[in-house]
Amino acid sequence: MTQPILQSRLPFAPWMDPRTARLPGILPVEGDDWLRADDAFAGQMAERDARLASDPALVHALLPQARAAAEELLSAVLAKVAKVPGYRVGADAVTRPDGVIVPLDRSRPLMTAGRLVQEDLCLLQHDGTEHVLTGAVLCFPASWTLAEKIGRAMTRIHVPVEHYTDDVARRVQRLFDAIRPEQALWRMNALVYDDPALFQPRPEGARRPPPVERLYMRCERQCLLRLPDTRAVVFTIHTYLVRLEDLEPEARAGMVAAGL
Repeated sequence: MTQPILQSRLPFAPWMDPRTARLPGILPVEGDDWLRADDAFAGQMAERDARLASDPALVHALLPQARAAAEELLSAVLAKVAKVPGYRVGADAVTRPDGVIVPLDRSRPLMTAGRLVQEDLCLLQHDGTEHVLTGAVLCFPASWTLAEKIGRAMTRIHVPVEHYTDDVARRVQRLFDAIRPEQALWRMNALVYDDPALFQPRPEGARRPPPVERLYMRCERQCLLRLPDTRAVVFTIHTYLVRLEDLEPEARAGMVAAGL
């Protein structure tokens, strides 16, 4: 069995804060904090590289109408990482904090962006009624499959998700419509796992089995930001995976009250 890729700590326990403990639990991002690099950077990036190299069709999709948005997103990622210690951005390549050199392949903008940051990156564009998933690099899916969701609207994407009611869907769509380029938003979920694999796709209708052993807390810090030129919404997913025993005592105690 391969060694699990874990963070040493969880920077925020969403079930402990009343603002984030219930859906949709969205807060404004402070400053420019929509991409992060943490102590699992090298391990997660090595897995991202491997999956994008071995089976790109499984973890990457880009519809033709999202091409300009993907190019704008790559430019935004490059501008962001250029300010992060450990990155070196050149004209033709980027050196990541783990020392890996990533060629700047602008013919594959979303895949290139996905090799630069820990986050999975999704693009959503308005079709006149609601937002549709038009592109994604999804190396760490948690119980969903990119091939089933690409090209589908938000309400259709979330059909199998418990608690994603019509009311929640309407509130989320109003939220998407109101996102401004100058103010990104974030939320965070939390689920207990017994399997530390980061890549856990599941087809619709296949529910994740309850953990046999309660070993890991898996949290996704999800950010929403609007690209100013194409007006596409970017949905980023930073996956945290920590051992339950490494959570703060207060956070472990609070899991019972939160139903985790």
